[in-house]
Amino acid sequence: MALTNVRNRPNRLRRAFTLIELLVVTAIIVVISAVILANNNRFGGVVLLENLAYSVALSIRQAQVYGISVARFQGSNFTAGYGVHFDISSPNIYALFADALQANGMYDCPQPGTNNCELVQTNSISPGYSIQNLCVTPASGSTETCGISKLDVVFIRPEPDAWISSNGVSCIVDNSTCARSARIVLVSPRSDLMSVTIAANGQISVVPGTTR
Repeated sequence: MALTNVRNRPNRLRRAFTLIELLVVTAIIVVISAVILANNNRFGGVVLLENLAYSVALSIRQAQVYGISVARFQGSNFTAGYGVHFDISSPNIYALFADALQANGMYDCPQPGTNNCELVQTNSISPGYSIQNLCVTPASGSTETCGISKLDVVFIRPEPDAWISSNGVSCIVDNSTCARSARIVLVSPRSDLMSVTIAANGQISVVPGTTR
Protein backbone atom coordinates (compact mmCIF):
# COMPACT_ATOMS: atom_id res chain seq x y z
CA MET A 1 0.00 0.00 0.00
CA ALA A 2 2.81 2.39 0.90
CA LEU A 3 4.65 1.56 -2.31
CA THR A 4 1.60 2.35 -4.37
CA ASN A 5 1.22 5.77 -2.69
CA VAL A 6 4.84 6.70 -3.50
CA ARG A 7 4.39 5.83 -7.15
CA ASN A 8 1.19 7.81 -7.37
CA ARG A 9 2.58 11.07 -5.97
CA PRO A 10 1.96 14.10 -8.22
CA ASN A 11 4.45 14.54 -11.11
CA ARG A 12 5.20 18.11 -10.01
CA LEU A 13 7.33 16.74 -7.18
CA ARG A 14 9.55 14.77 -9.57
CA ARG A 15 9.71 16.87 -12.75
CA ALA A 16 12.99 18.21 -14.34
CA PHE A 17 13.84 21.76 -15.54
CA THR A 18 11.71 23.05 -18.38
CA LEU A 19 13.26 24.46 -21.55
CA ILE A 20 12.36 28.02 -20.53
CA GLU A 21 14.09 27.62 -17.17
CA LEU A 22 17.23 26.31 -18.86
CA LEU A 23 17.21 29.25 -21.27
CA VAL A 24 16.85 31.73 -18.41
CA VAL A 25 19.72 30.18 -16.47
CA THR A 26 21.91 30.12 -19.60
CA ALA A 27 21.13 33.77 -20.32
CA ILE A 28 22.09 34.76 -16.77
CA ILE A 29 25.39 32.88 -17.05
CA VAL A 30 26.15 34.55 -20.40
CA VAL A 31 25.46 38.04 -19.02
CA ILE A 32 27.60 37.48 -15.92
CA SER A 33 30.44 36.03 -18.02
CA ALA A 34 30.31 39.00 -20.42
CA VAL A 35 30.50 41.50 -17.55
CA ILE A 36 33.44 39.67 -15.98
CA LEU A 37 35.32 39.43 -19.28
CA ALA A 38 34.69 43.10 -20.12
CA ASN A 39 35.98 44.22 -16.72
CA ASN A 40 38.94 41.88 -17.01
CA ASN A 41 39.87 43.27 -20.45
CA ARG A 42 39.58 46.83 -19.18
CA PHE A 43 41.70 46.02 -16.14
CA GLY A 44 44.30 44.33 -18.35
CA GLY A 45 44.36 47.33 -20.69
CA VAL A 46 44.90 49.76 -17.80
CA VAL A 47 47.73 47.61 -16.42
CA LEU A 48 49.45 47.50 -19.83
CA LEU A 49 49.04 51.27 -20.21
CA GLU A 50 50.54 51.83 -16.77
CA ASN A 51 53.45 49.54 -17.65
CA LEU A 52 53.99 51.54 -20.85
CA ALA A 53 53.99 54.81 -18.91
CA TYR A 54 56.61 53.48 -16.50
CA SER A 55 58.67 52.24 -19.44
CA VAL A 56 58.67 55.75 -20.93
CA ALA A 57 59.55 57.21 -17.52
CA LEU A 58 62.45 54.77 -17.20
CA SER A 59 63.75 55.79 -20.64
CA ILE A 60 63.75 59.41 -19.51
CA ARG A 61 65.52 58.39 -16.29
CA GLN A 62 68.05 56.49 -18.39
CA ALA A 63 68.79 59.67 -20.35
CA GLN A 64 69.18 61.52 -17.06
CA VAL A 65 71.67 58.95 -15.72
CA TYR A 66 73.61 58.96 -19.01
CA GLY A 67 73.70 62.75 -19.02
CA ILE A 68 74.94 63.06 -15.44
CA SER A 69 77.51 60.30 -15.79
CA VAL A 70 78.56 61.43 -19.29
CA ALA A 71 78.18 58.09 -21.01
CA ARG A 72 80.44 57.58 -24.02
CA PHE A 73 78.87 58.22 -27.42
CA GLN A 74 80.26 56.93 -30.73
CA GLY A 75 83.53 55.74 -29.26
CA SER A 76 85.27 58.86 -27.99
CA ASN A 77 82.65 61.50 -27.13
CA PHE A 78 82.36 61.88 -23.34
CA THR A 79 80.92 65.40 -23.28
CA ALA A 80 77.44 65.00 -24.78
CA GLY A 81 74.25 65.47 -22.84
CA TYR A 82 71.55 62.86 -23.25
CA GLY A 83 67.86 63.24 -23.88
CA VAL A 84 64.59 61.78 -25.12
CA HIS A 85 62.80 63.01 -28.23
CA PHE A 86 59.04 62.76 -28.88
CA ASP A 87 57.32 63.64 -32.14
CA ILE A 88 53.51 63.59 -32.29
CA SER A 89 53.69 62.71 -36.01
CA SER A 90 55.27 59.39 -34.97
CA PRO A 91 53.09 58.46 -31.97
CA ASN A 92 54.31 54.86 -31.75
CA ILE A 93 58.03 55.51 -31.25
CA TYR A 94 60.34 57.80 -29.30
CA ALA A 95 64.11 58.18 -29.32
CA LEU A 96 66.90 58.19 -26.77
CA PHE A 97 69.66 60.41 -28.14
CA ALA A 98 73.03 61.98 -27.34
CA ASP A 99 73.13 65.75 -27.85
CA ALA A 100 76.47 65.52 -29.64
CA LEU A 101 76.24 67.16 -33.06
CA GLN A 102 75.10 70.69 -32.22
CA ALA A 103 74.68 70.56 -28.42
CA ASN A 104 71.39 72.41 -28.79
CA GLY A 105 69.22 70.26 -26.55
CA MET A 106 67.32 68.74 -29.49
CA TYR A 107 67.48 65.56 -31.50
CA ASP A 108 69.47 66.01 -34.72
CA CYS A 109 69.84 63.24 -37.28
CA PRO A 110 70.68 64.58 -40.77
CA GLN A 111 71.90 61.18 -41.95
CA PRO A 112 70.21 58.23 -40.21
CA GLY A 113 72.39 55.16 -39.85
CA THR A 114 75.66 57.10 -39.91
CA ASN A 115 77.83 58.92 -37.38
CA ASN A 116 76.04 62.08 -38.47
CA CYS A 117 73.08 61.17 -36.27
CA GLU A 118 72.49 61.52 -32.52
CA LEU A 119 70.32 58.41 -32.19
CA VAL A 120 71.24 56.03 -29.38
CA GLN A 121 68.11 53.90 -29.30
CA THR A 122 64.62 53.88 -30.79
CA ASN A 123 61.86 52.70 -28.46
CA SER A 124 58.63 51.28 -29.86
CA ILE A 125 55.23 51.48 -28.20
CA SER A 126 53.00 48.40 -28.05
CA PRO A 127 50.46 48.05 -30.90
CA GLY A 128 47.18 49.77 -30.09
CA TYR A 129 48.85 52.13 -27.62
CA SER A 130 50.29 55.49 -28.62
CA ILE A 131 51.32 58.99 -27.63
CA GLN A 132 48.11 61.00 -27.73
CA ASN A 133 49.41 64.44 -26.83
CA LEU A 134 52.46 66.46 -25.78
CA CYS A 135 52.08 69.32 -23.31
CA VAL A 136 54.37 71.91 -21.71
CA THR A 137 54.04 74.53 -19.01
CA PRO A 138 56.13 77.65 -19.80
CA ALA A 139 58.61 78.84 -17.19
CA SER A 140 56.95 82.25 -17.24
CA GLY A 141 53.43 80.99 -16.61
CA SER A 142 51.27 78.34 -14.95
CA THR A 143 48.94 77.45 -17.82
CA GLU A 144 49.74 74.20 -19.58
CA THR A 145 49.76 74.20 -23.38
CA CYS A 146 48.97 70.98 -25.23
CA GLY A 147 49.13 70.16 -28.91
CA ILE A 148 52.92 70.41 -29.01
CA SER A 149 54.35 68.86 -32.19
CA LYS A 150 57.82 67.97 -30.84
CA LEU A 151 59.27 67.61 -27.38
CA ASP A 152 62.94 67.24 -26.42
CA VAL A 153 64.07 66.68 -22.84
CA VAL A 154 67.85 66.78 -22.28
CA PHE A 155 70.05 66.28 -19.22
CA ILE A 156 73.54 67.80 -19.04
CA ARG A 157 76.27 67.18 -16.48
CA PRO A 158 76.62 67.93 -13.61
CA GLU A 159 73.02 68.85 -12.70
CA PRO A 160 70.04 66.45 -12.90
CA ASP A 161 67.87 69.33 -14.16
CA ALA A 162 65.89 68.86 -17.36
CA TRP A 163 66.24 71.20 -20.32
CA ILE A 164 62.81 71.08 -21.95
CA SER A 165 62.47 72.28 -25.55
CA SER A 166 59.27 72.23 -27.58
CA ASN A 167 58.18 72.69 -31.20
CA GLY A 168 61.76 72.62 -32.49
CA VAL A 169 62.88 75.70 -30.52
CA SER A 170 66.07 75.11 -28.52
CA CYS A 171 65.81 75.79 -24.81
CA ILE A 172 69.61 75.79 -24.55
CA VAL A 173 70.08 78.37 -27.31
CA ASP A 174 67.26 80.56 -25.98
CA ASN A 175 66.72 80.05 -22.25
CA SER A 176 63.52 82.09 -22.32
CA THR A 177 61.80 79.26 -24.21
CA CYS A 178 62.59 76.63 -21.56
CA ALA A 179 59.52 74.97 -20.09
CA ARG A 180 58.83 74.53 -16.39
CA SER A 181 57.47 71.04 -17.00
CA ALA A 182 56.39 68.68 -19.76
CA ARG A 183 53.78 65.95 -20.00
CA ILE A 184 53.56 62.99 -22.37
CA VAL A 185 50.01 61.68 -22.61
CA LEU A 186 49.64 58.00 -23.49
CA VAL A 187 46.41 56.36 -24.60
CA SER A 188 45.21 52.75 -24.67
CA PRO A 189 42.93 51.09 -27.27
CA ARG A 190 40.03 51.69 -24.85
CA SER A 191 40.91 55.42 -24.59
CA ASP A 192 42.29 55.14 -21.05
CA LEU A 193 44.91 57.83 -20.39
CA MET A 194 48.15 57.92 -18.45
CA SER A 195 50.71 60.72 -18.30
CA VAL A 196 54.46 60.89 -17.76
CA THR A 197 55.49 64.26 -16.35
CA ILE A 198 58.96 65.80 -16.24
CA ALA A 199 59.74 68.85 -14.14
CA ALA A 200 62.60 71.23 -14.85
CA ASN A 201 64.26 70.14 -11.59
CA GLY A 202 64.59 66.63 -13.03
CA GLN A 203 61.69 64.98 -11.21
CA ILE A 204 59.91 62.31 -13.29
CA SER A 205 56.53 60.85 -12.37
CA VAL A 206 53.65 58.79 -13.75
CA VAL A 207 50.06 59.89 -13.09
CA PRO A 208 46.60 59.18 -14.50
CA GLY A 209 46.19 61.89 -17.11
CA THR A 210 43.65 63.74 -19.14
CA THR A 211 44.17 65.98 -22.12
CA ARG A 212 42.31 68.77 -23.81
